[in-house]
Amino acid sequence: MPSQQDLRRRIRSVRSTQQLTRAMKMVYAAKLRRSQAAVLEARPYAGALDGVLRSLAAQLGGGRHPLLGEREEHAVTLVVVAGDKGLCGAFNSNVLREAEAVRNGGRWESVELVLVGRRAIDFYRRRAVAPVAAFPELMKGVTVAGSHEVAKLLSGRFARRETDAVYLVYNRFRSIMRQEVTLERLLPVERRAATAGAGVRTLEPSPQAVLAAILPRYVEFQVLRSLLDSQAAEHAARMTAMDSASKNAAEMIDRLTLTYNRARQASITKELIEIVSGAQALAER
Repeated sequence: MPSQQDLRRRIRSVRSTQQLTRAMKMVYAAKLRRSQAAVLEARPYAGALDGVLRSLAAQLGGGRHPLLGEREEHAVTLVVVAGDKGLCGAFNSNVLREAEAVRNGGRWESVELVLVGRRAIDFYRRRAVAPVAAFPELMKGVTVAGSHEVAKLLSGRFARRETDAVYLVYNRFRSIMRQEVTLERLLPVERRAATAGAGVRTLEPSPQAVLAAILPRYVEFQVLRSLLDSQAAEHAARMTAMDSASKNAAEMIDRLTLTYNRARQASITKELIEIVSGAQALAER
């Protein structure tokens, strides 16, 4: 059995770890609230933008813009969105496992990678896999400028026919307790039928000009939305992991305290027995 000093030292160590995990939980709970608000605030814009694209698809029939051109998918680009740090449970490992399953699944002849987040970059660096592009600083703070840079790269490669399709793999934020790994096609942009009453009768200067202006913004917004989803999911996963760590630390402190009390009681009992035995020996002389 460990000595009482070792047990006291272990209890102090676990208690300090528990204080750290509790502080981290509070920090990421605050970050989650901001990230969740950003995701929710983006939804009305997404609905309006989707409605405009439906109306344009109804008028033009699709196929008149490079980003709408569907072709056989032989070589595709896979955008892997992971986090910058660990201590968030299976958040990073789940998305990287899905990316590897897609890359090695044999669905396409070749899969090139665009990596977002340090964990994804480090993962493929260790495996000597060179990406087309990497964005190590983007997940530190998701911005419109950052998503514009990624969307411009992807749209350019697709328009120049350097890739047949672009897919995103990321963690979609569903709730604090649920983050869902999602594989989603970004390019070519899906052509949808217009909903009843959604058509716009008149467009200036022309439907083609409006489509040319809207589609790049739509791609940029889809990239931004996936990054915001991933950021919120990461904060939720880390907050949940820190909460579990705090509970585990509390349970460990209880077990160590019980062991310490037993050891202390055994030590006191031993000392009492030695005192009584010594007193009896003196009395028998």
